[in-house]
Amino acid sequence: MTALRETVFVYGTLRSGGSQHFRMAGAEFVAEGTARGRLYRIDWYPGLVLGGTGDGIVGEVYQVSPGMLDDLDRFEGAEYRRVRAPVALSDQRRISAWVWEWLGAADENRRITSGNWLSEPRD
Repeated sequence: MTALRETVFVYGTLRSGGSQHFRMAGAEFVAEGTARGRLYRIDWYPGLVLGGTGDGIVGEVYQVSPGMLDDLDRFEGAEYRRVRAPVALSDQRRISAWVWEWLGAADENRRITSGNWLSEPRD
């Protein structure tokens, strides 16, 4: 019997090419995708505030085990909450996936209007 899998959308350091992508070892890549919201530079990591009228936030969709989902919750910590959000996949399908939404203050001067964390210059 196959273990249950959860669908997650990652948009920052957990993406392929991101500094924390090693945490996705063992996850199954599904597709690139976009979610709607506003992306902000918080520090060395981004924060996403979800919202239908926001920007297209670039990310990746993975299938993860329940144990990995728990590990990712611990990594994201109390600054984020895990919520379901609609995601448009690169093949035009629309799905619902877990997303970690930023709970802290968001500075509009630090908004990433491209929606792509990995295209941002590093300090």
